[in-house]
Amino acid sequence: MPKQILPQQYMEYLGLGAEIAATIGIPILAGYYADKWLDTSPYGVLSGIVVGLFLFILDIFRIANKLNK
Repeated sequence: MPKQILPQQYMEYLGLGAEIAATIGIPILAGYYADKWLDTSPYGVLSGIVVGLFLFILDIFRIANKLNK
């Protein structure tokens, strides 16, 4: 029989997913609106992607360290 996942664990995993989505999504959206405001398309979105990926990698390391404790 598979191990039962408790509602507390569901909330923890849902929170991690939302955190990762926000870590990537917010810089991309900020770059998009910066492009519209400054008329510099596509450089704002591209820089948002780079910043988002960098923050994502830092977030993964932070989560891995937390789970290893």
